[in-house]
Amino acid sequence: MTLPIGLTGTDLIGQARTGTGKTLAFAIPILQRIISPHDPDFDELVAPGKPQALVVAPTRELALQVSGDLTLAGRLRGTRTITVYGGVPYEPQLDALTTGVDVVVGTPGRLLDLASRKALDLSHVKVLVLDEADEMLDLGFLPDVERLIARTPELRQTMLFSATMRGEVVTLARTHMRHPVNIRAESSSENATVPATAQFVYVVHDLDKTEIIARIMQAENRGLSLIFTRTKRQAQRIAEELIDRGFPAAPLHGDMAQIARERALKRFRDGSVEILVATDVAARGIDVVGITHVINFSCPDDDNTYVHRIGRTGRAGATGVAITFVDWADVTRWKVINKTLDLPFDEPMETYSTSEHLFHEQGIP
Repeated sequence: MTLPIGLTGTDLIGQARTGTGKTLAFAIPILQRIISPHDPDFDELVAPGKPQALVVAPTRELALQVSGDLTLAGRLRGTRTITVYGGVPYEPQLDALTTGVDVVVGTPGRLLDLASRKALDLSHVKVLVLDEADEMLDLGFLPDVERLIARTPELRQTMLFSATMRGEVVTLARTHMRHPVNIRAESSSENATVPATAQFVYVVHDLDKTEIIARIMQAENRGLSLIFTRTKRQAQRIAEELIDRGFPAAPLHGDMAQIARERALKRFRDGSVEILVATDVAARGIDVVGITHVINFSCPDDDNTYVHRIGRTGRAGATGVAITFVDWADVTRWKVINKTLDLPFDEPMETYSTSEHLFHEQGIP
């Protein structure tokens, strides 16, 4: 499941135990993205021979295993992979870096050491992989990992793999990833949420919701957006508030005449209306190409409603964004949905229209 998403260059969170074959899930996208010395445009790179991919692993053993897999997979392309870790002499690692490498696999301490000595230049990395992130945090590597990430370009692909998605791992992902798609290797098929949809859950104040939506509507790469409300009155009010702010929005609910509903849907399909604010009943059967954002204005009633709603985006191989607002009174209900679907949002972050993490996660300029 991770492979097609990884190949698109999208940021990715893979929740998988060791031994689930996840190495190839990031090895193949790495080998696709990098330009090897045998490629005709290698000499046109800004810095030929500087690492184009970085894989950070918690232990020497895992680093060696990953490096071996990458070397084997990249043999035909002629990619050069180096493993760096502590407890061994620096010279062979320094020599390899001086000669030129395409992929660096290593443990945080030695990687940071070489970067601090200016022997390892991470400023041209296109793909960053954090493997077994939870174990890295257990071993106390978080500060080193943060410093390594800071040395890589902002516009890179980041893939994070972890057996568990506890708070610190979620925070790491929130801070350093853009629209990551969450994939679980063990999710049950009937409850599986749409794999190509990046999901976000925010605890928000009711009076700030429209302001937050207005900010999200200014995000990069936003296409058609569908906002779900619990009541017809809410749908009408939010649509009107968005129109007042200058957004091309329309409501869709049961109190509208059939001809008005059909007109709203037609305008949404042809793009003259970019934001549709709808109740569940009115939105049944909406299958519109190009919906990039689905927003739950309040917590869905149950897990089936949640899966059904967010399934309107991320269709046919496209990636999408699903954002859920949870009121303080609905936190318990959300936790039930979260547990049922095995999602990593047990403690949604308190969020305001001015919150820095909102702007970062949603790509709001």
